Amino acid sequence: MEPERAGGRPVRSFVALGDSFTEGMSDTLPDGSYRGWADLLAGRLAERVPEFRYANLAVRGKLIGQITGDQVPAAAAMGADLVSLVGGLNDVLRPRCDLPRVCALLEEAVERLAPACGTLVLMRSPGRTGPVLERYRGRMEELYAHIDALAARHPGVVVVDLYASAALSDQRMWADDRLHLTAEGHRRVAEAVWQRLGYAPAFDWDAPLPPAAPVRFARRIGADVRFAREHLLPWIGRRLTGRSSGDGRAPKRPKLSPP
Repeated sequence: MEPERAGGRPVRSFVALGDSFTEGMSDTLPDGSYRGWADLLAGRLAERVPEFRYANLAVRGKLIGQITGDQVPAAAAMGADLVSLVGGLNDVLRPRCDLPRVCALLEEAVERLAPACGTLVLMRSPGRTGPVLERYRGRMEELYAHIDALAARHPGVVVVDLYASAALSDQRMWADDRLHLTAEGHRRVAEAVWQRLGYAPAFDWDAPLPPAAPVRFARRIGADVRFAREHLLPWIGRRLTGRSSGDGRAPKRPKLSPP
């Protein structure tokens, strides 16, 4: 039997919606697939409920319009006890972003999902320290203010604040592509959601990393060159041609089933 958690009914099913962050990039398994915070959370929930079921509809590269149009109706029909919805950052990080439209679509998704599940989890997603965060900080904070307002208006909606985390903004928590969390970052996100749902803490998910060792100039330049060649230029190419890393890709767990 599942131990009682503060403030909610037992979680027997979980559906995760979103983009690469929820798909699990870059928490890579030995077979090359991705795990991520949602899979980790589902595994912990399954340990407490024998009949627990989990679906992950998230696909890398998806914009909020695609999440709302494709993933939200499917998730609402599943009637899960717990649903997570994390989206909008792919829109925000584009040079041209219709932020009012992004907020309206997110509101549409919340209005569809909140009555159809027990608890709906939204997030203020983390940001890696550096020029990208500073360039888009205003947009991100406007999006997150809208998320807070949605949670305040809808019963059963909770927000996990990762944006305020100093630990998750540390560059060492981010993979070589500088867009996705490492395995340790995903482990901490799973714990943050776990605690926000009312479960007893297993560790301090926002504990700071040890002081970083100085990085030599030549090594830093080499890392920047590799990043540009392996990640930045392909990303720019997709933007210029209207392609997405998730084009033609199906969700990794399209149906509720045991983890």
